[in-house]
Amino acid sequence: MSARGPTPLPVLLVDDEVHVLEGVETILNVGGVHDVVRCQDSRQVLHLLGTREIGVILLDLWMPHVSGEELLPRITEKYPDVPVVVITGANEVDTAVRCIRQGAFDYLVKPVESGRILAVVRCALEMRELRRDYALVTQRLISDRLDRPEAFTDIVTQNERMFGIFQYIETVAGTSKPVLITGETGTGKELMARALHALSGLSGSFVAVNVAGVDDAVFSDTLFGHVRGAYTGAEGMRAGLIERAAGGTLFLDEIGDLSPASQLKLLRLIEHHEYYPLGVDMPRQSDARIVCATNRSPEELRTRDTFRRDLYYRLRTHHIHIPPLRERRDDLPVLVEHFLAKAAEALDKKKPTAPPELHALLRLHDFPGNVRELEALVFEAVSHHKSHVLSLDVFRGYLHADASKTPTAAESEGVGAASDVSFGERLPTIQEMTDLLILEAVRRAGGNQRIAASMLGISRTTLNQRLKPLR
Repeated sequence: MSARGPTPLPVLLVDDEVHVLEGVETILNVGGVHDVVRCQDSRQVLHLLGTREIGVILLDLWMPHVSGEELLPRITEKYPDVPVVVITGANEVDTAVRCIRQGAFDYLVKPVESGRILAVVRCALEMRELRRDYALVTQRLISDRLDRPEAFTDIVTQNERMFGIFQYIETVAGTSKPVLITGETGTGKELMARALHALSGLSGSFVAVNVAGVDDAVFSDTLFGHVRGAYTGAEGMRAGLIERAAGGTLFLDEIGDLSPASQLKLLRLIEHHEYYPLGVDMPRQSDARIVCATNRSPEELRTRDTFRRDLYYRLRTHHIHIPPLRERRDDLPVLVEHFLAKAAEALDKKKPTAPPELHALLRLHDFPGNVRELEALVFEAVSHHKSHVLSLDVFRGYLHADASKTPTAAESEGVGAASDVSFGERLPTIQEMTDLLILEAVRRAGGNQRIAASMLGISRTTLNQRLKPLR
């Protein structure tokens, strides 16, 4: 995929009067829309659309050669994804109805207030970009490939769901819209954000900040900076992180608990690309791409009374949800190997060999801390490692201690708690229940008798003896 920056598609102005073209272009430029193409001859419009991609068209109706009303159906038939805003001096209801029926996105009457023009153009550009993104996502999923797999080298996985997420990231990386990344703690949300930035084609920096628990004053000062005298102790000017992220990506981690005031400022930044440093009355412009992350579920974020609905829907224009490790246990072997090598290098040791029982043992654990928890566990095991083959003692001790706190750790494997066990009309005998328990332990242990015996609190020899009649 060819990387491109987040600059929106250009606005095409079609009018035979030069002063109208200049006036509308000035309004758009002041409002932050800088990519504008003028066309004074309506006969050139279709040729122009065939040579370059256009975001939205502002079309005058009354022009010599080819009128806007004649041109409108041709445009909507050949280029149905391009919104056309009719802008004219004719304040006629019948004309407006005809234009809308012919596919016009909106109808404006001269003279039009600058705010109204900007609002309509921004809305049309947003719809145009969403349509384009949807087409790209569909094409990407059909192709079933990655164009730039090197962007994901820091994310170790062999899971199909994760591969699908990579495809989606490649598709939306070049858009200007914000991205919301959700996932439990330790799933790798910042790694996904960095991959998104790497694929975006942006020349600026990737700037990450964790905003969990910060009040509005700290949020504003950190992100937007301040000028001298903005508050007691502000002896000089300080640029905020938004300035460091100019032309790049600003990654805001853990936004779920932002204060209402901070949420409003973030909304303005996303909608209008504007912010106010502390002590400044005039807004400043930002071209940074906004990527946000939270460990809260999208549904929880949407239904929280303390989180703005308008901000939630703005953030969720593009949504990436990272599944927890317990839902992609097929990644355990490759992650263990990766962390073994990483730990060995960091601790200046030779990389140990993982015993076959390790993966079966790890599959019994739900990993509430996800990949980060697994990494810490492997590092701890390697730090105690002395022989060629990695000892399971650290893993057994950790998982046994955790199991005593969370006795239903294997529920994700399809096994319920004891209270969920139901009996038929006839109660099973103690022997029958013992046999079922043994078989279930062996199943959970992936056939590994040592692990199954450990789960049951018996020796491997005793387990082997009890298994003989069941074979």
